[in-house]
Amino acid sequence: MTPSAQRLSSPFRFRALLLSSLIAVGTLANAQVAPPAPVNVVNLSASGFLEVPQDWLSMSLSTTREGTDAVTVQNQLKVALDAALAVARASAQPQQLEVRTGQFSIYPRYTDKGKISGWQGSTELVLEGRDFARISTTAGKIQTLTMSNMGFSLSREARQKLESDVQAMAIERFKVKAGEVAKGFGFAGYSLREVSVSSADQEGRPFQPRAMAMEAKAAMSDAAVPVEPGKSTVNVTVSGSVQLR
Repeated sequence: MTPSAQRLSSPFRFRALLLSSLIAVGTLANAQVAPPAPVNVVNLSASGFLEVPQDWLSMSLSTTREGTDAVTVQNQLKVALDAALAVARASAQPQQLEVRTGQFSIYPRYTDKGKISGWQGSTELVLEGRDFARISTTAGKIQTLTMSNMGFSLSREARQKLESDVQAMAIERFKVKAGEVAKGFGFAGYSLREVSVSSADQEGRPFQPRAMAMEAKAAMSDAAVPVEPGKSTVNVTVSGSVQLR
């Protein structure tokens, strides 16, 4: 390298070394300035729950048909379902008794050699709502289907209100607990750092009618199906950490 080239490169080398030194100093400073470890932080949790009577009944009625021809089985199921719908729709009322069709299926039966030997199908009608007496009476009037399942739950409106009430209860308990802990440790109060809210529901188990009761349905004449609702429980848990001050 010529002397003139060395004179030109020296300032550049100096600047590069200076820049590298500044970067190294900045990195070291950042590494040394670490956030202080949290002190006087307490983890807490509080729960609330309410149990209320279930206000929504869902009742399923169904039937099966068998035959050698799929179309015949389908038509038989349709006749049974149409007759049941006519009875149910006559008593239908929004929110009190709502009517909807459920599963409708037809499938083949096979011999030991894998050949189709016939057809079997089933259809379902669902009655649901808040008026338990209306639903059970209507189910008793339907003669072409038998009850296959029944269950109680909370309506959407009742569940939303219940969850809101329980959440407010859990939050209030969390606040009271945090204040008591702060006071117990000699602090004037606290500030919220992190918080999470979780909920869990517990419904009553659905009622499964016995086969004997289902067979006896054909001999009943407009007899209301006996029903008795249970209770639903909603639990809400508030968890988090607070800074004692």
